[in-house]
Amino acid sequence: MSAITGVFNCNEEPVTVETIENMMQALQKYPAHDVRVWHDRFVFLGCHAQWITPESTKERLPYYDEQHKLAITADAIIDNREELFNRLQVGHFRRNEMTDSELILAAYLKWGKEAPRYLIGDFAFIIWDEQKRQLFGARDLSGNRTLYYYHHSRQFAFCTVMNPLFTVSDVKKELNESWLTEFLAIPIILDTIDVHSTVYQNIDQIPPGHSITVSDGNLALEQYGTFITPGGNLKLKTNGEYEEAFREVFQEAVTSKLRTYRKVGASLSGGLDSGAVASFAANPLRQEGKTLQTYSYVPPSDFVDWTPKSLLADERPYIEATVQHVGNIAHNNLDFSGRNSFGEMNDLLELMEAPYKFFENSFWIKGILEQAEKDGVGVLLNGGGGNYSISWGPALDYYAQLLRKLRLIRFYQELKLYGRNMRIGRSRLLPIIGRMAFPAPTFFSKPSPDIPLLIHPDLADRTKVFDKLKNHDVGLTDSSMNEFEARIYQFENLSFLNHQGTSSTKLSLRYAVRERDPTCDPRVVRFCLSVPVEQYVQNGMDRSLIRRSTENYLPDKVRFNLRVRGVQGADWIHRMIPSWSAFTEELHQLCRDAGASYFLNVKQIKESLSKIGNSPKPELAFDPNVRLLMQSLIVYRFIRQFS
Repeated sequence: MSAITGVFNCNEEPVTVETIENMMQALQKYPAHDVRVWHDRFVFLGCHAQWITPESTKERLPYYDEQHKLAITADAIIDNREELFNRLQVGHFRRNEMTDSELILAAYLKWGKEAPRYLIGDFAFIIWDEQKRQLFGARDLSGNRTLYYYHHSRQFAFCTVMNPLFTVSDVKKELNESWLTEFLAIPIILDTIDVHSTVYQNIDQIPPGHSITVSDGNLALEQYGTFITPGGNLKLKTNGEYEEAFREVFQEAVTSKLRTYRKVGASLSGGLDSGAVASFAANPLRQEGKTLQTYSYVPPSDFVDWTPKSLLADERPYIEATVQHVGNIAHNNLDFSGRNSFGEMNDLLELMEAPYKFFENSFWIKGILEQAEKDGVGVLLNGGGGNYSISWGPALDYYAQLLRKLRLIRFYQELKLYGRNMRIGRSRLLPIIGRMAFPAPTFFSKPSPDIPLLIHPDLADRTKVFDKLKNHDVGLTDSSMNEFEARIYQFENLSFLNHQGTSSTKLSLRYAVRERDPTCDPRVVRFCLSVPVEQYVQNGMDRSLIRRSTENYLPDKVRFNLRVRGVQGADWIHRMIPSWSAFTEELHQLCRDAGASYFLNVKQIKESLSKIGNSPKPELAFDPNVRLLMQSLIVYRFIRQFS
């Protein structure tokens, strides 16, 4: 894991030493094991390297291949090394020592611009091809590593993070109003639908699954791959064959992400996704003589769980069951007493280089990485993408599909079993499923009046932002996609991948701990998308495939937990109460600031403040009004740097 940077002067003016020093200096805030540059007149490549894998400790980046006149700088961990070794006919004597950057160069030599299609892992890289006099690079399919750039006809500059680009002459730190209007108009966790732009004018980014070529002053972006591949459904004979096929693919993905010379950690909740990741990781680590370090966020001791019986803010009973069942785990429950979303705001703004929306979880996501760093962890596994891959299986949406297709015998069989499992009568279920099967048509003209909006109405009208968003499921209407549509949208829509990868890159860079998610591995996602829906909902049980496939891997208490779901962030208001007066005082300051009112819906902020009051109830944690207040303050603090 590394921060990479560089400049290519297309007019062949020399890159100055001052430019190189300034860009590398701007990266010094991040920890590094090795810092190097490569410079040849009008091309400069730099690397602020964090060693994670055994091979990376011997890797010296940027690397120049004298024979082929190629230079590379890379932020990469390649997972399908054995497959690539075989495809590229790499000798067995070289395989253990070959670095991931050398492997990327070998792929480029064989396949040219098609090389990224053959790579699986988390990567962003740039290659200087001296003979072709061009730069070529790519970002991984999931967008797990970022790569920003500035370009005009005379110059191309790039970096893993944005701030070093502002040290380049003529690159000004100017707010991108178009990006910010989308951020303000979208009420859900998503930042924007534009996968190319950033919060800054003139700074763009390479979208997930794209390559970039810069030659003769021209820049070309090309999408080289997608999770959605042709081939139809997987057809196996028995449930057991599907379960075994799942275990094989998932084990390969998990094992490939354990490659580190340091310790391996995992974020662990009480659910199926993170539990499956931990259980599939524990045994290979045992064979290596390593113990899996797991970390769970738990509420503070004085928090009273206000959530309904179907939700659980404190997942310790399920977490402890997983830890005891799996074994070879050193577990840490972390309550981060005294920390809250308000106190972390400035640090997160500096870290993210932009406004952010994951404030409910910000302090504990950071906190787990801080603890992992202290414990000597190099790789921190998670199961963040599992809802649409390994643990997908929406029962009610499937039953609606059966009803719509008039597969009535199977519909009634499944509904009877589901009602028994969930202890819900069919008379309650049938109207719900009927509305899902035959929904009333909806037409987006303007946002639902029930959704409080942060964007100033005049700004929204002037920029026509809602016209841009009307064909996207971004939480502006009461209706939403069914789970079949949402699943495809999740993996086809680069905005979601971009959002997840951006926060992961910047957080992991701060702590030199690489977050890795096997549930988003392309091999796993493509396998899961090929499995027939009947494997996911079966015998009245949702998420059936992972429940069946993790027999002996997870305790039955977790595998067959059908009625309770963990919910993180339910305690964020409880944590904020000591800071609430300072929080509201700053919001009143915001409301008096003419500069803020250009962007922010001050009228709505005042209304939301009035609704929440001076002594908020913890059970308002997911109320849209209180969320709007926190988001408004995050944006306010960010835009003040431009005034």
